[in-house]
Amino acid sequence: MNNRFCFWAIIASLLILIGLTGCSGVVKPVSWEAPINPGYTGVYAENEILKAVEHFSLGGEEGPECITVDAEGRIYASTLNGKIVRMEPDCSRPAVWAETGGRPLGIVFDKSGNLIVADAYRGLLSVSPDAVVTELATEAGGIPIRYANDADVADDGRIFFSDASTKFGAREFGGTLEACVIDTMEHGGHGRLLCYHPDTGQVETLLTGINFANGVAVSHDQQFVLLSETTNYRIIRYWIAGEKKGRHDYILEALPGFPDNITTGMNGLFWIALVSPRVGMVDSLSESPTIRSIGAGLPGFMRPGPKDYSHVIAINQDGQVIYNLQDPDGGYPMISSAREAADYLYLGSLTEKSIGRLNKKNFRPEP
Repeated sequence: MNNRFCFWAIIASLLILIGLTGCSGVVKPVSWEAPINPGYTGVYAENEILKAVEHFSLGGEEGPECITVDAEGRIYASTLNGKIVRMEPDCSRPAVWAETGGRPLGIVFDKSGNLIVADAYRGLLSVSPDAVVTELATEAGGIPIRYANDADVADDGRIFFSDASTKFGAREFGGTLEACVIDTMEHGGHGRLLCYHPDTGQVETLLTGINFANGVAVSHDQQFVLLSETTNYRIIRYWIAGEKKGRHDYILEALPGFPDNITTGMNGLFWIALVSPRVGMVDSLSESPTIRSIGAGLPGFMRPGPKDYSHVIAINQDGQVIYNLQDPDGGYPMISSAREAADYLYLGSLTEKSIGRLNKKNFRPEP
């Protein structure tokens, strides 16, 4: 018994030593209180609707973070190696259409047919119809945009976009997922919501103090913008018009997973991808910054990782969950975006070598 105790004491001491040695002092975890996890109950009740998802190859590319569709019905995906892949409306003939030279994440078309790109390495970009890439913004308020994450375009041409973390940049910290993990462990509120004004070329800072600012979507009535606060498991509503202009509240809180991209759907809906379920250890250590500091210094394989679980939801303008689509087995895992078209829901993923497609006949609204 004593030998066993000594063995585990030595292991624990080594882990602490590795953690303290590996932690450069850059990561300074903050104590916070994780909200209660609702789990897969109620409006989030477990189901297998996403088992019907079809997979379509990206032609050798991978990591289709975000999906969008142009006026001709062609499908576009932003991929891991900096390429924008375009497919025919039937998901055939995938081909590289443009290259950003960075890591494109959120993508959406403006009214002129330009593809607006939130590039984690380069900032806010615009890709013309003939695939010419132009930088729109690389800083805001004198602070570099280190992790542009998602974007949406208002009817008046303004581009609302997120900078996930001003401290843990995607390029500087080894990639988008790696930087996300470190930012999550610190939980220091380094994200922000930004607005690019095309008439002046200026970038306005709308919100700061966000814990990993992620998905962005402008409301159908142009009254507010939704923003995923990924590591607080909630969706922020920032008002851009009306009596509440400049204020914010929360349209949805205590989600059962990490919310990623948000896209504007049909019939007044917003589609939210939940990239993975909440991690019990992460929540349980929310008020233990010292332990998280040690964990930040451990090699990546020793930290708790995401679980493959497919989940997307759709909400209305009041935050009511209208659709809840899941596959507990994660057949199309780590869903990062869901884009609604006339007949199909298209899915993107952080890790897959394909896009997902679900015929909308497969699901019905929540009762």
